Amino acid sequence: MPVTVTRTTITTTTTSSSGLGSPTIVGSPRALTQPLGLLRLLQLVSTCVAFSLVASVGAWTGSMGNWSMFTWCFCFSVTLIILIVELCGLQARFPLSWRNFPITFACYAALFCLSASIIYPTTYVQFLSHGRSRDHAIAATFFSCIACVAYATEVAWTRARPGEITGYMATVPGLLKVLETFVACVIFAFISDTYLYQHQPALEWCVAVYAICFILAAVAILLNLGECTNVLPIPFPSFLSGLALLSVLLYATALVLWPLYQFDEKYGGQPRRSRDVSCSRSHAYYVCGWDRRLAVAILTAINLLAYVADLVHSARLVFVKV
Repeated sequence: MPVTVTRTTITTTTTSSSGLGSPTIVGSPRALTQPLGLLRLLQLVSTCVAFSLVASVGAWTGSMGNWSMFTWCFCFSVTLIILIVELCGLQARFPLSWRNFPITFACYAALFCLSASIIYPTTYVQFLSHGRSRDHAIAATFFSCIACVAYATEVAWTRARPGEITGYMATVPGLLKVLETFVACVIFAFISDTYLYQHQPALEWCVAVYAICFILAAVAILLNLGECTNVLPIPFPSFLSGLALLSVLLYATALVLWPLYQFDEKYGGQPRRSRDVSCSRSHAYYVCGWDRRLAVAILTAINLLAYVADLVHSARLVFVKV
């Protein structure tokens, strides 16, 4: 979707700045010799090494191990696809907008690898006995951190700056939408056990807020990736501003209601972790109920801040052409 803004010019282009003063050449083998191409090779190698180390010793039992393995395999596969498309010059045949897809994926991949780099060692590796499996798991965590830094570096290099030409997803509001949907997915993972919210209508409202805001942000991302923003009955900038404002209001209610009904005894909550019998001892591959409630409360606050920032940036960007 070509977009022109007053602060950052956004439109179609075949080259973009790598952040190091040299262009990234796509549709040519020379793409691999440019800084961004070399960075993507690092992403490919680090994710490949991470899942290979874990797979070689079978150190990915349980939901947390499965999540980490999925993260590394998924990031490796999509990075490989991006490299093949650029090497073969298939951008025009790619079903999604090439102006928006690579940076959108890089942002998701950075967040995925960050989550795996935190979750895998804290919920799995620390429970492994010393030996070959633990050594491989620790090494996989190290390469996961490298991949996270590599993907984050790509986002920093290719995001929109004043005077540059790029796609909407490279702007701050676009990247914030990626963060918003990712945080919502993590929230869904923590509330996968329905006993955490089914006993109170207020908590069910919070879950509805997470779902509604996730769907709206995902629709905005998909419209940009598919270059289908013109199908909306209202101008796309108005849709973005309205989406951000609605999400801020909804998340503000969730930020109040979730902690109130989860941690206040007057509303049936548990103010102390020690009262939750599921948290009485450490469990491998498992996060106890009280910790899940606290994690959702923290993630709700993080997403509210993201939506507030999204609203501010959406209001400041004056769209001239969509």
